[in-house]
Amino acid sequence: LPLQTQSAWGLMFYNKDFFDENNLEISMYPTVAEITDLSGKIKELGKQPIALGNMDMWPGMLLFGDFLTQENKKALTEEQIYSDVEFIELNLKGIYNTWRDNTRQDERAWFLMTGTDEIQRGALQNKGGGEGAAMDRYDANMNSLHSKVKDQWNKRFPIVTAAAKIIRALDTPELVEGSKEAGLLGEACFVRGFVDYELAMYWGEIPIIDLDKLDETGYGRQPLTDVWQFIINDLEKAAKYAPKTNTAGRATSGAGYTMLGKAYMSAPVETGLRDFNKAKECFEAVIGMGYQLVPYADLWNYEKPNTAESIYEFQFNNNPNRNQIQFQIGSRVAQNWWTDGCYFAGYDHVVVTEYAYETVENGGIWEDGDVRKEESIRYDFTYYGEVPNYECVAWEDLGEDHDELKPHVKKYEDFRTDQHSGLGINNMWNSGKNIPAIRYADVLLSYAECLNELGQTGQAVEKVNEVRNRAWGFSIPADKKWDAGMSQDVFRTKILDERIREFLGENWRRADLIRTGKFVEYIKERNKWAKRSGTIQDYNVRYPIPNEEIEQNPDMTQDDQNPGYR
Repeated sequence: LPLQTQSAWGLMFYNKDFFDENNLEISMYPTVAEITDLSGKIKELGKQPIALGNMDMWPGMLLFGDFLTQENKKALTEEQIYSDVEFIELNLKGIYNTWRDNTRQDERAWFLMTGTDEIQRGALQNKGGGEGAAMDRYDANMNSLHSKVKDQWNKRFPIVTAAAKIIRALDTPELVEGSKEAGLLGEACFVRGFVDYELAMYWGEIPIIDLDKLDETGYGRQPLTDVWQFIINDLEKAAKYAPKTNTAGRATSGAGYTMLGKAYMSAPVETGLRDFNKAKECFEAVIGMGYQLVPYADLWNYEKPNTAESIYEFQFNNNPNRNQIQFQIGSRVAQNWWTDGCYFAGYDHVVVTEYAYETVENGGIWEDGDVRKEESIRYDFTYYGEVPNYECVAWEDLGEDHDELKPHVKKYEDFRTDQHSGLGINNMWNSGKNIPAIRYADVLLSYAECLNELGQTGQAVEKVNEVRNRAWGFSIPADKKWDAGMSQDVFRTKILDERIREFLGENWRRADLIRTGKFVEYIKERNKWAKRSGTIQDYNVRYPIPNEEIEQNPDMTQDDQNPGYR
């Protein structure tokens, strides 16, 4: 394809066979919009749209040198972008990718897992002290200068702001329900609502990014009631306007209703917005949408992505959109013993707590026959007949704290990356399973919680037993069914254990502990490093506002810091 720069003519080559096989077309003189649209389609097919070499003849400089040094006179303005529904959709697709990469890739995928009674940092990471260990110890190093806390904060607000631009453009009196514009509005509201839910759960009062009201609110922290009402408003629109079905990795009305239900369950009591009856109605809407439980192993089978249970999951592959999570959470001994080519190798940044991996008889949560145990947690590190030991990591000098061969999160292990897979990837860094965000099992268990809080414990037990029935291969023994005669308080205790069994390593535990008021109590008792340090305090239920934010945000001062971190 001809391409003229100011200094020369060049060529862009394309793979004609690939285009023919996938029914793609491109004109002889393509526009930027045409190339952008094709790039999106090619990415959806799992391929990198454009690659550039820059060796002999300097093609990179020839083709793009002028673009890098001159103002692009044909660049679209924001007004042009947000007045064209096709450009809005392209922008939205980019937001989904940014959301995925900023919050569920590499170390960002495990950060919110750790520091709970379910997941803790590996012993070597804890031994180093400093801010790494502070994520479990909640000691003085958990402060406003913590780089990983800052990263989690900083990576979320660009997503919120980008979604807000779409919402401002589409949320007009002329909006027609069922139109493409309405669907895109619902999706953008879902993204902003979901990300704001996380920000409010973990930091409390946050800035409200409503572009029509910034003159009024600025970028300062807003009252909790306003924040949670804003989240609820977004998720109401997501439930109302998002499409009933959608491309994998994009929001649906089912996703909107699920998160709206969670918002009603999670809003702090003092806001007056916690409403289990409204949450119940949201979950009932989702229950009627046709989702269903699938065999638990299917959820973690990369050959069966986006099952009938999936309501929203982040889309990954081995290249280029790898999640890299196994590198972070696999076994360091396995890495030392068999190199990166072992699919369950890694660097122990997080491991499963004893409470979350042990049997009921040994003070943990697991019951005989529950298939979720072996699907969720790796207990056996035998690899092609070879059994490793700690000799290869003796230099760590961890003594009895060695945990590289103790239970690890298994759900994200990806055999495609193994040196024996025959695929040639040969490095667990390229792990690429999808990461679930919302599953139908969560709807059922959340619905059960609502029923229990509304005094309908017997009916709540029935819903929990639906999920537990799947845990025993859809044929639960009578002695494993919950008793419908249990008290409301007993149910409250048991449901939190059930949620570990069902959602271990899926980034819901911190929110569960916060909304139920069990954060400090359970972590102090069950997280090895928090228990040993004894430094966790009530104020640690929130993360500190990054000092950089306070210093650079003109609408914040040090008085805006969360209590305990000032």
